[in-house]
Amino acid sequence: ALVGHLHEDTWDSRLPFLAANRRTVREVQELEHKARRQDVLVDDELIYAFYESQLPAEVCNGTAFERWYRNASRENPKLLFLTREELMRHEAAGITTQAYPKTLRLGGVDCAAAYLHEPGDPRDGVSVTVPIFALNQVSEERCEWLVPGMLKDKVQALLKTLHQRPRSRLVPLPATAEKMTEALCQPETFGHGSLMDALLKLVREATQLPVQRNDIKVDMLPAHHFMHLRVVDEHGRQLGQGRNLGALKAELGSKARGAFQALAQLKIKDIARSAAEPATPEVAAAATDRARRVPAVDPAKVSASPGGKTSSAEQRHTSWDFGELPELMEIRKGGQTLIGFPALIDDGDAVRIEVFDEPEVAQARHRAGLRRLFALQIKDALKYLEKNLPGLQAMGVAYMNVGKSDSGGGGGTLDELKAQILDLAMDRAFLTDPLPADAAAFKVRVDEGRGRLTLIANEIARQAGTILTEFAAAQRKLKDGKPPADVASDVQQQLQRLVPKNFLSSTPYAQLQHFPRYLKAVQLRLDKLRADPARDAAKFAELRPQDQRFWRLVAERKGVQDARLQEVRWLLEELRVSFFAQ
Repeated sequence: ALVGHLHEDTWDSRLPFLAANRRTVREVQELEHKARRQDVLVDDELIYAFYESQLPAEVCNGTAFERWYRNASRENPKLLFLTREELMRHEAAGITTQAYPKTLRLGGVDCAAAYLHEPGDPRDGVSVTVPIFALNQVSEERCEWLVPGMLKDKVQALLKTLHQRPRSRLVPLPATAEKMTEALCQPETFGHGSLMDALLKLVREATQLPVQRNDIKVDMLPAHHFMHLRVVDEHGRQLGQGRNLGALKAELGSKARGAFQALAQLKIKDIARSAAEPATPEVAAAATDRARRVPAVDPAKVSASPGGKTSSAEQRHTSWDFGELPELMEIRKGGQTLIGFPALIDDGDAVRIEVFDEPEVAQARHRAGLRRLFALQIKDALKYLEKNLPGLQAMGVAYMNVGKSDSGGGGGTLDELKAQILDLAMDRAFLTDPLPADAAAFKVRVDEGRGRLTLIANEIARQAGTILTEFAAAQRKLKDGKPPADVASDVQQQLQRLVPKNFLSSTPYAQLQHFPRYLKAVQLRLDKLRADPARDAAKFAELRPQDQRFWRLVAERKGVQDARLQEVRWLLEELRVSFFAQ
């Protein structure tokens, strides 16, 4: 009974070995969670046996024990202290802080990591606590890698999902996974870029087969092979949790941006009073591979007017009167450094400066803000164009059917179309890379763009007219041809997705040039359908699963942009052309 009290935490005593042993047991239990195995900590019987071997026979109650221990521990201060080695059945040499770190750097911030081996528990695997202000800077690619100690099992699980032919060239899988993991865990590789891309390269080299990304069935993996993220506010309260980073960003992204911009606002006000150093190349590179570092700047120029009294975050500008605009800004929080991305924001009849936590968002907002600032310099030229775009009235009639619902409402207006044409013309005339970063470069670009704006706007108007003409023709053919319901539904969806109300502003310019061809292909499909419905049905059956899978992935992203998905989007349109129009 005495031994049981010593081990089961029911002894009401402050003897030092009790707390130390409990702490050591917890450490070994943590090792079990990291290693995802339950056979590291020794059985209770062995711990009982340890205590019994140390106690004299005459010590049989609490009073006698404490008297004996105080005397005996004077000669042996470590009496009854259990070591990790005594509590472990075998070595756990691979369970190091390097393999299972206590913190992970996500979004430029050191985030606490915890480990749990409890299949079915939402936190099973590695769970990382992310502060809300850093959420939008967390990279999905970095999350794929987990931690070095968990990578081998994930690699092996991924290899198991391969088809038999490539998999047979990788047996035995445990040995292959170990070898590949060793290569993936090299400092220059681990955590950089996509794990899937790095693994595919190794698989192709090992099998000498053209294995593709979709040959590895990521969705077949157990949950613990995906990082669990716990998003908290500044007080540590949980705001959201899960393994789908895209869904977390969709749910909490605006709140995360607000928290980040609150920090950035303080930074802008601080640097209005005293100059801060620009981001170092090391920090900039860690923040994003896509952000281009500019020459050293004085960030105070971004936030202070010449009088230096008010920050630009609180100012509205109708001309470039705020000095040089850097691409990166350091923001310090709790001893850690975040990277912010300053941008001009369209404020209607002026612009203002804000700092964003995502380079893609900053870039998009900055282009819109810069477009507005250019427009403010050429008001007369824009007024002339608004009245003199070629074919505008005819386009307006066709545009009335764009985005129109079955109930007959909701079509596009002439003003909406005109605004899109002029915005795109402004982009093509003024927003060529590299974008101006100071007043002098801005002035040069104003002069350059003014001279070519009319020609560009007229060309875009003609292109929009062609697209709308082909769209109307496809709609008429769909209505008059009365195809089978499944084909009609597919074509209608294709047309709605190709030409929504904002088709000019939401589509890359290079892709717009293909729209007439895509729309002609729709018409050809409807023509060929009458002559050979069986061929259309066979091709549609082949296309449909890919098309549905793509749009399901788009829906799961909940508005979060993905360059790879956009590439697939246009590949699917080309596939439709080859299936139905050739």
